[in-house]
Amino acid sequence: MSVEKQILHPRNKHRSRYNFPELLKSSPELRDFIILTPYGEESVDFSNPDAVKMLNKSLLKHFYKITNWDIPAGYLCPPIPGRADYIHYLADILTTFHNGKIPTGKTIKVLDIGVGANCIYPIVGHQEYGWSFVGSDVDQKAVASAKNIIEANPELKGAVQIRLQPNPQQFFKDIIRKGEVFDLSLCNPPFHASAAEAAAGSQRKLKNLGKQKDVLNFGGQHVELWCEGGELSFIYKMIQESTHYAAQCKCFSTLVSKSSNLPMIYRALEKAGATRVKTVEMAQGQKISRFVAWAFEV
Repeated sequence: MSVEKQILHPRNKHRSRYNFPELLKSSPELRDFIILTPYGEESVDFSNPDAVKMLNKSLLKHFYKITNWDIPAGYLCPPIPGRADYIHYLADILTTFHNGKIPTGKTIKVLDIGVGANCIYPIVGHQEYGWSFVGSDVDQKAVASAKNIIEANPELKGAVQIRLQPNPQQFFKDIIRKGEVFDLSLCNPPFHASAAEAAAGSQRKLKNLGKQKDVLNFGGQHVELWCEGGELSFIYKMIQESTHYAAQCKCFSTLVSKSSNLPMIYRALEKAGATRVKTVEMAQGQKISRFVAWAFEV
């Protein structure tokens, strides 16, 4: 797929720069974290975890009516614009199963594999499209945090369920229950292959931000950042397991951080018997990300 987009999805609420005066109206406490860039523009220090968390709280409150959101220290604090892009492009994918129209409402059921402590995908997906979600995670603390977010926000109650995955080597087993059918699954896999690789990635982020702090990582737990074999091994196992749930999930998807992994992913999908495969590229300025979606004829 050719790279044509240099901006976020047309329905993404974060297509323009952060409007700090507007954010301050709903979140005055953000003021303590606002700094001026060398160009005299308002921003926050993206190397400061507290500042990033406060920005996320403000964005969720302003755009998604989520008034109570928090995560435990040391857990991944995701960039919301990019997460929202994945949701909006998945909505486009779902039009192929719904006569060209974007399906909305609670009857659309989505599985988030690795929901994390932040619960971002269910928040955006439900608040934007009204979808129902099941979020799974292998980390008990992340599960507890996601449940707390749901309980603290009436908009999410009854719309999002969180389930603990007891086996880190499984994706759908013990999560998808007998008789359940999902319209879609999504996943943001750990893309590093080791703790050292994750730490190196964190140092690159800090360097890009003009910081030289000596830190182990840039936010995120082991299961959020790396797994044995990296993202390719993770996705390969997911593809294999998805074949057993073709009748219970209409469409599977996962983010893919490294484009060099795509040929091997396509071969794995062909071997698995996927009949529909689509790769969607997403752009945020110069940064390109992508996801692969697949389905089986059942």
